[in-house]
Amino acid sequence: MKRLAIFFFLLTVSVGLSLANGQVSQREKDALIDLYNSTKGEQWKVTWNLDASVETWKGIEVKEGHVVGITLFMNNLDGVLPESIGKLKYLTRLNLAFNNITGVLPKDIVKLESLKEFRLEMNRIKGAIPQEIGQLKNLEVFSMFNNFLTGPIPETFGNIQNLKELNLSSNNLKGIIPKSIGNLSKLQALGLFENSLEGEIPAEIGNLGQLKELVLANNQLGGEIPVEFSQLASLQILQLQNNRFNSYTGLKAMDTKQFLVFDTDDKSLNPRFNSIEFDRSRMADTKFEDDENNENNE
Repeated sequence: MKRLAIFFFLLTVSVGLSLANGQVSQREKDALIDLYNSTKGEQWKVTWNLDASVETWKGIEVKEGHVVGITLFMNNLDGVLPESIGKLKYLTRLNLAFNNITGVLPKDIVKLESLKEFRLEMNRIKGAIPQEIGQLKNLEVFSMFNNFLTGPIPETFGNIQNLKELNLSSNNLKGIIPKSIGNLSKLQALGLFENSLEGEIPAEIGNLGQLKELVLANNQLGGEIPVEFSQLASLQILQLQNNRFNSYTGLKAMDTKQFLVFDTDDKSLNPRFNSIEFDRSRMADTKFEDDENNENNE
């Protein structure tokens, strides 16, 4: 019995030392290896030495023995995201932007409940955003512009109270803008440019007191511009052009002098384009052409 107690004591000490030294569990390491294998890791711009310690791998941040960050921006990832990515439950940042990731979002992506930053822009991901996305309560950034996403914008985005940036521009999303977006009191940037969204802009958007950027151009939105837009005192960038609005009265009460960019189809409202640097989320010509399978035909 005494030997058994000593064994468990030594085992506990060994595990504790492993964590202190930054060594991740085999479970988390296997999830990373799955990502490597499913995205042709041997062909990455900067690859991993799988025989070396995980904390030495490019783009991997380890804290207290757990993987907390993956940053493989523009690293030639080519393939699908493995379901096992959901096992990285301590992950706070996932940045796989500007790669060639295909397929759909793994259903277990919504298990990453510690996630604060989610960036998968400029890839070839298709399918719907999971309705369970609202489980990621710690998210501050969700950016998937320039993919082939289809289906509606999940209502559950409204549950992510810490969200500061939501960018779904240049996809194939359909349906309405959920009223629940108006619950996101910390939201600073909302990009829904170049989709197939329809219906009216919900009046609840006027609740977004910290919103600085609202880009809704190139959709099929209609009806009137909400009068509640006059409440958007922090707004600096507003783009509404190329929609089907039948009235712009809601914009009349806004002071266009507050804007760096102000663009609508109503030319009686003087457009405004100050000299600023545009990022790729606002550029129509960056959308990928899918030669093998035109996602617009789905």
